[in-house]
Amino acid sequence: MALLPHANGSRTLLLVDDDALLCEVLARAFASRGFVVTIAASQEAASDVAHATPPDYAVVDLRLSDHSGLDLVPLLVTLNPHVRIVVFSCYGNIATAIDAIKLGATYYLCKPVTADDIIVAFGHQAGDAALPRPEKPMSIRRLEWEHLSRVLHENGGNISQAARAMSMHRRTLQRKLAKRPVKN
Repeated sequence: MALLPHANGSRTLLLVDDDALLCEVLARAFASRGFVVTIAASQEAASDVAHATPPDYAVVDLRLSDHSGLDLVPLLVTLNPHVRIVVFSCYGNIATAIDAIKLGATYYLCKPVTADDIIVAFGHQAGDAALPRPEKPMSIRRLEWEHLSRVLHENGGNISQAARAMSMHRRTLQRKLAKRPVKN
């Protein structure tokens, strides 16, 4: 999918992340690629900006200081049904990626990402069979991390409840989840 300009000739992009340095770097990169970028550091600020001017594109961090970035996805889609949304996070897992797509996001990426990675993700189409398959299966450690994250998500983020569901001590689960996602 080619990136199309807005009716007024510009491509508006809403960048939502509470990491000011990352926002500054990405905003400069997107601006140099022809986007008109607006930055919001919280869900409330992003909602205000989106209501004032619904964006053509949005990049939303999963974990904001005040709420989950996933809460913004349905709002952005309601304000502009053609918006292309990429959700990204350091804490990526399959369960949240599925939720992001179900809520209307175009794609889900794990940080670190570049502006070019995000632009490619904006062009992602559902059910794209041309995507390359991974050469190696996930490692056992990554599979374990994905499973723990999924069970935690299914239990509403309640560590104690998730630990009970897996017959695991709460502190063991916290220790395993406190680490960044394991690379394949």
